[in-house]
Amino acid sequence: MADVIFFDLDGTLVDHRSAVWETIGQIVRAAPNATAPPEELVTLWWTLEGRHMREYLAGECSFAEHHRRRLRAFLPMLGEPVPEAPDLLDAWITERYLTPFAESWRCYPDVQPCLETLKRLPQGPRLAVLTNGDPGQQRAKLARFGLLEYFEAVLTPTELGAAKPAAYAGACRWMRTDPKKAVNVGDMLESDVTAAAHAGLTGIWLDRGIDFVTGDPSPTADGTIRRIERLTDLPGHLSYATA
Repeated sequence: MADVIFFDLDGTLVDHRSAVWETIGQIVRAAPNATAPPEELVTLWWTLEGRHMREYLAGECSFAEHHRRRLRAFLPMLGEPVPEAPDLLDAWITERYLTPFAESWRCYPDVQPCLETLKRLPQGPRLAVLTNGDPGQQRAKLARFGLLEYFEAVLTPTELGAAKPAAYAGACRWMRTDPKKAVNVGDMLESDVTAAAHAGLTGIWLDRGIDFVTGDPSPTADGTIRRIERLTDLPGHLSYATA
C-alpha cells in the first residue's frame, strides 16, 4: 500500500476548464464592442492564461501580476480601454472574472466517493493535494466542496518553492516519505504521470477523456501507463501501485 497519495486539483478534483470557459463566455457575449466572435475570444483568454501562468510558475511575476498581464492583452480585443493603474486591473479581475469564476466551480462526482473509500481503508495512505495553482484560490476550491478535511497538506509552489514537474521531490520531503512509496494522481499525462515517474513516484493517469490544455480527446498512452477513467477506480489500484 502506498504511504502517500498526491492528487492534482484542476482537472482532477475540480473542473477548472469548464469554469473558465463558462465565465469568459458570459463576459465576451455581453461585450458590445468585442473585436472578434465569442469563440475566438474565449480561446484567446485560455491561451493567455496558459502563457502568463507559466510566467508566474517561473517566478517572473506574482499571481496578481499574471492576472494583470492577461487582462492587458485581453481588454483591447474586448473593445475596452486598458487601465494603467494596477488596482483598477485588480478590481476588474475580482469583480468581473474571479467572482463569477468561483461560482462556476464544479467538483467531479467521483471525488468524494473515492476519498471516502480511501479514508476507510485500514492503514490507508495519507493524502495531499499537489497543485501549481495559487494557494488561496486552491484551498478555497477544496473548502467549497468540503474536501479540505481529507488532506494532510495542500502543496503549491508557494510552499515548495517549485512547480510541477520539479516539485515532486520537495513534496515527498514535505510529507516525510520516500518517493518509491508515493503515488501521484492527475489528468495531465506528461506533468502528472510521466514527470512523477521520473522523480521516482508512481504516476496514475486519470483519463477524463479530454486534454486539459487543448480540449481535444485525450492523448494516446502506451501500455506502461497506469490509467483509470474514474477516481472511484483508484482504491483498487493501490495494492500494486508502488510494487
